[in-house]
Amino acid sequence: MSQVTEEIKAKAELYHGDAICQEKSKFLLKEVGLPNGLLPLHDIEECGYVKETGFVWLKQKKSITHKFEKIGKLVTYATEVTAVVESNKIKKLTGVKTKELLVWISLSDIYVDDPPTGKITFKTPSGLSRSFPVSAFEIEEETKDVKEKKEVNGSAVRVKEL
Repeated sequence: MSQVTEEIKAKAELYHGDAICQEKSKFLLKEVGLPNGLLPLHDIEECGYVKETGFVWLKQKKSITHKFEKIGKLVTYATEVTAVVESNKIKKLTGVKTKELLVWISLSDIYVDDPPTGKITFKTPSGLSRSFPVSAFEIEEETKDVKEKKEVNGSAVRVKEL
């Protein structure tokens, strides 16, 4: 059963469609001080954020399994991922599991040390935790450089490079 009720939706910033939800989820992660590659979801249909409580959710068409290559870990994301976010932390996480040995284990909390140590820690509901380099969960964002040309046919022109 979904944790996202109509009452919660009424209080939330709500977005539909993969492109805007990808952008908003990466922005939110960055805003709370977490690496932007923590949620490598695909075909996101809906995302929402209740600023007062920090409750956030993402709904995707189907569950996915992602391998974080830098640390060799498999993580599965359900069709609905929910959490409460605050500065440098994700708490009460649902819909995310990691594979340890041959067993899938639910994750409940993710946090970055403050002051920064370059480590990110993942906790399970039973209290077990593992830390990894933050860099393993960062993805490079496309940058748009704007360069100005002096003159083309007598007028100044700006050129964007992608």
